[in-house]
Amino acid sequence: MTTDRCQTLRSLHVPGRPLLLPNAWDAASARAVAAAGFPAVATTSSGVAASLGYEDHQGAPAEQMLAAAARIARVVDVPVTVDAEAGYGLEPAELVAELERVGAAGCNLEETDHAAGALRDPGEQAAWFRRVREAASAAGYGLVINARIDVFLSPDPTVPQGELVPDALARGRAYLEAGADCVYPIGLWEGDALRTFVENAGGPVNALALPKAPPVGELAAIGVARVSWGGLLHRQLLDQLGSALQELDS
Repeated sequence: MTTDRCQTLRSLHVPGRPLLLPNAWDAASARAVAAAGFPAVATTSSGVAASLGYEDHQGAPAEQMLAAAARIARVVDVPVTVDAEAGYGLEPAELVAELERVGAAGCNLEETDHAAGALRDPGEQAAWFRRVREAASAAGYGLVINARIDVFLSPDPTVPQGELVPDALARGRAYLEAGADCVYPIGLWEGDALRTFVENAGGPVNALALPKAPPVGELAAIGVARVSWGGLLHRQLLDQLGSALQELDS
């Protein structure tokens, strides 16, 4: 079944007709996403970690994050792609085995070294992606790898995003060559810069649906293959809960 779901998830990455992924954080939210007709479910590490009482960026124990992913995969009949952060310090073969065990059809893997508070060297990260792909292939596991590119997360606000695109493209091409299926320049929202990235990436591109990013229709026209909401929906619903709680005492 996991093999079929991997194939299905990979086939849904179509440039110009993007896969829409409202990210879930527990079994109930995953069921809601699937019930609404979305063909796949993605997890959000920030939402899952918060629901477990931890901070994002690998603040939660790996076993608890993976257990949450397993619960999500168990309750839906669509492919699940797991936000596995930076791999939790697991060796590629161990990470792949854990993702297969929990029923993940895909995973999101980022290039930030959270312990060091810096981006990993792109050559080293590409080599790591290659080992992840090789481990999956050796296991006969068609894991769909979404390689996150983090250069747009904490830039100098005075530097236009377009000036960061060459670095992001070099990283993205290296990760695709190493075996990633899709690249995810998280935080890239400026329309022209995003278009340049998509046109030159050499593979499917994931965009984050930030409020200031182009709407989904424009992202499709640019050629994006995947649109995710990350932790945005989780935070939005918590804000709504906060407002509802305030009204109980009014």
